[in-house]
Amino acid sequence: MRRRTLLKAGGLLAFAQFSGMSTLKALESLGNALAPTDRMPVMFVGHGNPMNAIEDNSYHRSWQSIGKTIPKPQAILSVSAHWITKGTKVTSMSQPKTIHDFGGFPKKLFDQQYPAPGSPEFANFTKELVTYSHLQTDETWGLDHGTWSVLLPMYPLANVPAYQLSLDYDQPPSYHYEIGKQLGKLREKGVLIMGSGNLVHNLGKVDWSGGNNVYDWAREFDAKFTDWMLKGDHTSILNYQKILGNTATMAHPSYDHLLPLFYILGLQQKNEQITFFNDQFDMASISMRSMVIK
Repeated sequence: MRRRTLLKAGGLLAFAQFSGMSTLKALESLGNALAPTDRMPVMFVGHGNPMNAIEDNSYHRSWQSIGKTIPKPQAILSVSAHWITKGTKVTSMSQPKTIHDFGGFPKKLFDQQYPAPGSPEFANFTKELVTYSHLQTDETWGLDHGTWSVLLPMYPLANVPAYQLSLDYDQPPSYHYEIGKQLGKLREKGVLIMGSGNLVHNLGKVDWSGGNNVYDWAREFDAKFTDWMLKGDHTSILNYQKILGNTATMAHPSYDHLLPLFYILGLQQKNEQITFFNDQFDMASISMRSMVIK
């Protein structure tokens, strides 16, 4: 039954182009074809070291737990820090490849595959939902480690369709936030939207000693964002660079790992609460703080 529904949905936009149906009408038809569900939560995950995908540590176990406690999604849309493009794109292939976009790790990590199917139907629906920017479909990317390293523990059977939304690095926080707001209807269709990055991410300052030291600027940035998020102060978050100055620069010399957070905050509804998990630091300059919003 689910397959028939998705096949029907996948053909609607093609029919719209052929017949001259308006985009708005096609979007309404496509949305109706995708079965409604209770509103799914959204989440931001600090993914950190790719080895978290296979090591038996607290991060890996927390992802396993989440996969067992939240409702099983119809599909997963991941906004990963590791897919940077000019413009914004959404993967639309039926069988996304597993991308090993890292180096210097054990062969065991490179041997990992995550053969989840894609979802051309939800990709098309996502493209039509976003009017703030022109989304392009993409058939070349796949699932990078910002996505599969988390999903491997969360849904080890790889039986939930997964697709990705890219990041246009040259756009301001408000751009990503506004696109996030327009993705809300996906939640009503059973899509789990996951932002994958890190709240603090400075690889140049990583402490390899294995101690518990954390830089003052890292703690300050993490604490300030946590306070803003709990208060629902999205205005301060979107203006974090002006407010935090050098602390912001130290926490994110490049802010690719922070951008996925703006999508998730854009999706937060007024009556929804944040639950944090993995609220700790790794190697002094990586905040693993993660959250579920529902």
